[in-house]
Amino acid sequence: MKRLFTLAAAAIALTLAAGAAGAHEEQTVRIGTEGAYPPFNSIDSSGNLVGFDVDIAKALCKAAHFKCEFVVQDWDGMIPGLIAKKYDAIIASMSITEERKQKVDFTNKYYSTPAKFVAKEGANFDISAEGLAGKAVGVQGATIHENFVRDNFPDTTVRSYKTQDEANQDLVSGRVDLVLADSVALLDGFLNTDAGKGFAFFGPGYTDPKWFGDGVGIAIRKGQDDLRMKLNAAIDAIRADGTYKTIQDKYFDFDVYGAPTS
Repeated sequence: MKRLFTLAAAAIALTLAAGAAGAHEEQTVRIGTEGAYPPFNSIDSSGNLVGFDVDIAKALCKAAHFKCEFVVQDWDGMIPGLIAKKYDAIIASMSITEERKQKVDFTNKYYSTPAKFVAKEGANFDISAEGLAGKAVGVQGATIHENFVRDNFPDTTVRSYKTQDEANQDLVSGRVDLVLADSVALLDGFLNTDAGKGFAFFGPGYTDPKWFGDGVGIAIRKGQDDLRMKLNAAIDAIRADGTYKTIQDKYFDFDVYGAPTS
């Protein structure tokens, strides 16, 4: 009888231990990102994903006790890939816009920076609908920047590209007169590089929510409220404990969470 009691007690202990382990098991979350938008996300010479988005994603996963896996996806297929369950969340500098909110849900923002035009230094451009009439502007396709140029500069020739780097290359070669993109991406990914020498910002910073939304957030599938709340809590946590600032300071010397517009 004593042996039976001991075996029964051992079985109960193992069951409880297994239950406790399961309660603390990390949730696996697949993160979709582009890998072609420095300094936010790119692939280094060793084939590793790097950048502000990537570091923020890793910090959020740690704070939320997620086991995270990254999936590289071209920008124009980013939302379709999420809906098709290729990954569970998009952390790829995606702005929170009304148009996108028809298809996916978003967390709170994790950064917000203005868009700006870049052209050759000394170019005498009047940044207005009339001033850019007949000019060619390069943008990354399927972005808020493309929508903004098409809506506000109707007589401008808009040339869209698969990546921002391709648009920048055509600016250097003279195939477009200007490019419009996120000001930080243009600064660190172009103007501060050898290719960007001789080019400069033109005009104001643009942040109108009608086109640029409510900052950059994490996109998730509709109805994934538990994941959204956990990610929001993780954003708050890394902001509060200094992790966010440590990552920010690695890439920027200004506040990207709420950067000024000019």
